[in-house]
Amino acid sequence: MTSNFSYSKAIELLQKCSSEQGFLASAQDISNYKRVWARDGVICGLAALASGNDNLIATFKKTLETLATFQHSIGTIPSNVQFNNDGAEVSYGGLAGRVDAVTWFIIGVCQYAYATNDECFLAKHAAKIEKCFKLLDAWEFNNRGLVYVPLSGNWADEYITDGYVLYDQLLRVWALKSYNHFAEEASIDEKIKQIEERIIQNFCPESGGEKYHERAYEACDISNYLPCSFSPAGYKSQFDGFANSLALLLDIGPANFQKTIVDYATTLQQERPLGLLPAFWPPIHETDPDWYLLKNNCKYEFRNYPNEFHNGGSWPMVNGFFGLALLSKNEKANATQLLQAINDANALADFSFYENFNTATKAPNGVPFCAWSAAGAVLLHQSLHTNFKLLL
Repeated sequence: MTSNFSYSKAIELLQKCSSEQGFLASAQDISNYKRVWARDGVICGLAALASGNDNLIATFKKTLETLATFQHSIGTIPSNVQFNNDGAEVSYGGLAGRVDAVTWFIIGVCQYAYATNDECFLAKHAAKIEKCFKLLDAWEFNNRGLVYVPLSGNWADEYITDGYVLYDQLLRVWALKSYNHFAEEASIDEKIKQIEERIIQNFCPESGGEKYHERAYEACDISNYLPCSFSPAGYKSQFDGFANSLALLLDIGPANFQKTIVDYATTLQQERPLGLLPAFWPPIHETDPDWYLLKNNCKYEFRNYPNEFHNGGSWPMVNGFFGLALLSKNEKANATQLLQAINDANALADFSFYENFNTATKAPNGVPFCAWSAAGAVLLHQSLHTNFKLLL
């Protein structure tokens, strides 16, 4: 199967997931996936920008307009919006609000303005973006630099991460950097520096500076990667593939430790049967202390069996970002190999683009024809084969 053919199938799915209001999470009307989601829509939008396809880029713009239209008065961006004959049904989260909807929206507007050279679009939404930043400041709670995220507060909404979640701190850095590419404000530079210092102090090994939770930091084995989160109860030490990919992309942490992350993640990815990086690793089993927390964190049905979904499952979308991280560290050969693994997974069952896969058995899981499974492949393909670059 050629990479170009797989790429065309991914573009075809993104076209099928396009609506008048923006990108839908899936081409099928399954559960709550036929909605415009903040994180899914922006990731699909980044792929649209990478593709250069005018129709897909127009759908991205509609996605951002939808999210902006339904911003809450306090600044919250919708987790998702469903349109029907009675109008729009807006959700800001289920059991908990979604912190990453706010940061993905900011990133999306800035990336769109950057790629299309449309600073008027950014100016149109600048007040909404600044309201988002004010809300993120408030979510620090202790005014010390890191956002406090509730359980179920981001894309891994049925997993165990909570408190100072690495992924959310990194998205905030990316959002601030993206916005300040245009704003060029010294105060934003200072905020970026503060957050990056806090990330290094609390998530990197042998780092200096005051720790949020010194005793818990000393008890956590931080040697091969940045742990996924910590809270007053201590650290959750699982490897978060998405977050560590973002850390590499944003060049956060000592260079030698970034090399350690690349080596660890590449070995983990290449040793799995699918050749894909698990979202979180290792999986949590029934005998583990966190199993009780995991099994109760679901609103409808339990999906986090070991090696599946967030609990060690493999997601083409996450692997797309890991591929971008590899490219940022001059690992082109490994990124090319990873793209082939993503394409092979997406091609299963006649290009069904499943949401995720069982990392041990390779069995597909979750929703088929998932838009961001296609988006991960498009982002990596175009980054390998064209001059496309994200604003970082």
